[in-house]
Amino acid sequence: MQLKPLVVDLDGTLLRSDLLVESGLAYLKSNIFQVFSPLIWLRSGKAYLKERLAERTSLDVTVLPYNQKVIAFIEGEREKGREIILATASHAIYAEKVAEYLQLFDHVYATCGGTNLSAHRKRDRLVELFGEKGFDYMGNSKDDLYIWEAADCAHVVNPEVGVESKAKALGNVGEVITDTDSQFRLWIKQLRLHQWVKNLLLFVPVLASHQVGDIDLVLNGVIAFIFFGLCASSVYVLNDLLDLEDDRHHVKKRNRPFASGALSIKSGLLAAPAVLAVSFIGAFLLLPWEFTFVLAIYYVLTVAYSMCLKRKVMVDVITLAMLYTIRIIAGAFALSIALTFWMLTFSMFIFLSLAFVKRYAELMDARLEGKQEMTRGRGYYPSDLEMISSLGASSGYISVMVLALYIQEITTVALYSNPQVIWLACPVLLFWVSRVWFLTHRGEMHDDPIVFAIKDRVSLFTGGLFGVIFWLAA
Repeated sequence: MQLKPLVVDLDGTLLRSDLLVESGLAYLKSNIFQVFSPLIWLRSGKAYLKERLAERTSLDVTVLPYNQKVIAFIEGEREKGREIILATASHAIYAEKVAEYLQLFDHVYATCGGTNLSAHRKRDRLVELFGEKGFDYMGNSKDDLYIWEAADCAHVVNPEVGVESKAKALGNVGEVITDTDSQFRLWIKQLRLHQWVKNLLLFVPVLASHQVGDIDLVLNGVIAFIFFGLCASSVYVLNDLLDLEDDRHHVKKRNRPFASGALSIKSGLLAAPAVLAVSFIGAFLLLPWEFTFVLAIYYVLTVAYSMCLKRKVMVDVITLAMLYTIRIIAGAFALSIALTFWMLTFSMFIFLSLAFVKRYAELMDARLEGKQEMTRGRGYYPSDLEMISSLGASSGYISVMVLALYIQEITTVALYSNPQVIWLACPVLLFWVSRVWFLTHRGEMHDDPIVFAIKDRVSLFTGGLFGVIFWLAA
């Protein structure tokens, strides 16, 4: 007995993503000043929009997040001699590339020629080709309910909310394939709450001004910490949405929730502005307006970094150093504490060194993989490692010199009872900067340097010793 054809949907089924959304993000990333063009194209119909996007963006189908459970099911059916069809509302340009890459399909039917092949249009095409109940269909969305009604067997993959129950009500459900990942854990990972440790820099001004015992200041600092963290998390979401393809080419970043398809891109497009709104509204209502202003500068600079600055040699590391320093400035405004020349100068050089550490670690991974070309999404070559280490270590040592000069400042003498004790902090800082660079050179730096320092016992001991020295000086 001849088996009926198995028809497989692409977006959300074979693929743990949506090519329309992905192509839209790819277009906006490379055409930021033509942001309204897709809306104009949409006025001529969804099929026209998909065609324009497919013509103007190139997606690497070899790194897309395919559902391996679905591929395994298809391969099993192929071994039985079954005809496999790819039928998708995505544009034919992408669908053909996917089919050519996977080598799983006998025929491909997709959006083209002004016809958006979704919902009832897809159903009518399949019924025309195979007849009523003449095929099995594998899908995931509400639009697929039309097709399951006409199919002999309905296979459901990671269904949208409410779809599984409606599909089962049709009485012809076969396989149900779902992911078991916890959405809560995925969002914790995506918002990168562990990266909030970098926002502890907000408390530097209160420590430097010797007002850590002021409960009101500390409470304001905690509030600022939360809202700054939410703003940063919003940026992380946006950054990962814009960097989907670059992340998928990275040995570690390919496992991020959006890049891997574990979280839907649509949910990210909703979450980013929602989290950002909470951050700015809360900051505006509960903290000085200057803090909200600095928060806005941080957001704009971070988005600019994600969009283009991170691909510019030297501009990227200087921007990273500025983003660290902005945290200290934001803390000063949140707590109404005056900034000092020495604090800003020291932070700029030490964070420039750490920014070079971050870039060096990425290039080291590329060199170990045998790559010689410019790293994807960056402006550096693996051959730049020696120059980066030279500049980075120099920046770290300059920060030590700034600390030494600070000791001789008149205001320092007035602020500390025993300012000469601070000299002991110089060799401590020299040790830490040198150790960080040695570890990075050995390929042992796998985190953001600030996150590394929070986890590293030697760094914690060094930081504690640093604090004790300043306490004795005070």
